[in-house]
Amino acid sequence: MPHSQAQVIQLFDRHSSTYTYLVFDPDSLDAVIIDPVDDQIERDQKLIQDKGLKVNWALETHAHADHITSAGLLAEHLGLKTAAPEGCHIGTASVQLFDGQMISFGAFALKALHTPGHTAGSMSFYVAANEGGHVFTGDTLLIQGCGRTDFQSGSAEALFHSLTHILFKLPENTTVWPGHDYQGRTHSSIAQEMKHNVRVAGQTQAQFVETMNNLNLPKPRRIDEAVPANLNSGLRQDAGGEPMRNDVLTIRPAQGYAGDVYPELAWHWVQSGEAVMVDVRSDAERAWVGFVPEAKALAWKQWPVVDVNSEFDAGIQAIAAAGLKIVLLCRSGVRSVAAAQRASQLGIEAFNILEGFEGDPDAHAHRGNVGGWRMRGLPWRQN
Repeated sequence: MPHSQAQVIQLFDRHSSTYTYLVFDPDSLDAVIIDPVDDQIERDQKLIQDKGLKVNWALETHAHADHITSAGLLAEHLGLKTAAPEGCHIGTASVQLFDGQMISFGAFALKALHTPGHTAGSMSFYVAANEGGHVFTGDTLLIQGCGRTDFQSGSAEALFHSLTHILFKLPENTTVWPGHDYQGRTHSSIAQEMKHNVRVAGQTQAQFVETMNNLNLPKPRRIDEAVPANLNSGLRQDAGGEPMRNDVLTIRPAQGYAGDVYPELAWHWVQSGEAVMVDVRSDAERAWVGFVPEAKALAWKQWPVVDVNSEFDAGIQAIAAAGLKIVLLCRSGVRSVAAAQRASQLGIEAFNILEGFEGDPDAHAHRGNVGGWRMRGLPWRQN
């Protein structure tokens, strides 16, 4: 008999006190992940693999100011789709969510609720169930509190309306899963927050606005780094988040490996016999999307398995035995960085090819239009 309740796994990042959620159908194992954190991507992928979950969506409640999302990386590694509130202007998200939109996973669906106030675009996600349901509130509603309203188009008036006229209209036995908690609390309920939330319970809008306007909180520590990165689904063009210069013959310094190079310089090295190219994408990607005939195939990871290829070390050492430089290619220059770092640990002069085979996502989250091996007109083939 099918289960009547969607299952929730709550995960915690102690550096930012951020909660990430895996919500899944226990029968089909179809799942979504809400507010993932880049520093926890290995933890999350390992758990997804161990549980056998089929994660189809990475959802953002808003553009975060205290951590960087891993949504873009998860899309590359797991093939899932990204979705974010349309009011947050996260242009790289596959889907721009509007109020009332449904996100299906197995027999269940999350309903996107526009709950502005902390930011203008903030959303909560509600899934109904026979036994009460769940709402994932991001920074809109916290346990015994709420998100601040003094930056990112925040509005105390809008937040009061979101709390009292949207979230507090949900069934009172709905479980509240917040985006953060700084005191070790994990969840609450709509009934508890209506009665006991110190910011809003029993307060008029005027009282609430006065309280919010006089919090005098310090600026979020990572806001200048996190918000620009999160507007790009967490995918930054280089380690410092600075735009890349189109100086194709320059080796860009990097941490933990020999450097980053543009596709043209990598191809020049290969053609002149100075380097060997290694394609670290999966076998499936090379077969479906295309490949460089001169490149050696050595997957860093084979989708859907998230563990590093156990044969990578021996394979890269064998390729490097010829004494040439190694240039590493992946989809967009993410996995190839990890592979370059590992090769460097093995004593190999390894470079990452910037933009990868398919390039960076454009404003519609499509690849193949902004940089990359193919768009730059370098040789490739497709089976």
